[in-house]
Amino acid sequence: MKIFYGVQGTGNGHLARCRVMAKELNAVGIETKFLFSGRPAEKYFDMAVFGDYEVREGLTFNTSKGKLNYVKTALEANIAQFWHDVKTLDLSHYDLVITDFEPICAWAAKKQKKRVLGLGNQYAYRYDIPRKGSDPIADFIMKHFAPADISVGMHWHHFGQPIVPPVVDALATKEIIKNKIVVYLPFEDAHDVEKLLAPFENFEFHISSFNPPVSKHSHIIYYPMASEKFLNTLYSCEGIISNAGFAMTSEALQLGKKILVKPLHAQVEQTSNGAALKQLGYAHVMDELDTEIVQHWLHDNHAVHVTYPNTAKILVQWIQNGMPDMDNDFIEAIWSHVDVLHVER
Repeated sequence: MKIFYGVQGTGNGHLARCRVMAKELNAVGIETKFLFSGRPAEKYFDMAVFGDYEVREGLTFNTSKGKLNYVKTALEANIAQFWHDVKTLDLSHYDLVITDFEPICAWAAKKQKKRVLGLGNQYAYRYDIPRKGSDPIADFIMKHFAPADISVGMHWHHFGQPIVPPVVDALATKEIIKNKIVVYLPFEDAHDVEKLLAPFENFEFHISSFNPPVSKHSHIIYYPMASEKFLNTLYSCEGIISNAGFAMTSEALQLGKKILVKPLHAQVEQTSNGAALKQLGYAHVMDELDTEIVQHWLHDNHAVHVTYPNTAKILVQWIQNGMPDMDNDFIEAIWSHVDVLHVER
């Protein structure tokens, strides 16, 4: 079996999920070709597991100071290059195309009448799950950005719908260091984030950044994106402040960290993720960078530890079996392995 696998590279969450999928596909000997789009080639990191992958420009989203800008997104989109890539991508040698919300491979497969499997959090939104900030533009993008013939939606809870748990790697656990906080807010202005955290000198903030600035405060420490030191910090921290991306929050829940999220404005997936986390009681949510909310959260000792199964392995076996309909028994069997523990530290 040969698979072509397209990955949306705008955020790191899609890559994190697909690294886990790549390991499981490699483990059973499925030949897989990966394509990444949405960011320049030099901005990708930790890519060895993907082998001889391709990078295309694709489509991405313009964000500024914590908000998605639809107008700039449309104006900056290189539609001519996008359709050229769609038309020239040859999928004739592949048995299946998988899209992790990656539009080039999805539309190329549609054009070439190749079967497309969509995997990811975005595909859960065709079901009745918590939703916030929806509008006609957002609904259109969610439906048509990376269309799929078969789709498997992922979420932190099933909400009574035929969706599966997150794809999360087996993460290391270390002794938790009190008052050590990881910060991952790539869509916010760095100066605004530092100003937000500066008053809390009794806490140590470890910030991951594509372009780490020089910190003006001894309790605020910057790391290059995905550096080994930052990952070790993630395992030993007490809590995580992040935007409401699906993968980072899934990792935080799997590690049992307390969580504070600030959803990216006007991005329906993130605003809906915030609503879901609040409904489930899995995290605190702030709509703006709010000092009072941060202060309250920092002194709250409650955390939620969710143990998820190896969803990637289950999905790979399902693909090998011909992707039969996921009936109630199949879905219930997966979720029966999820354990939720509320802890006080």
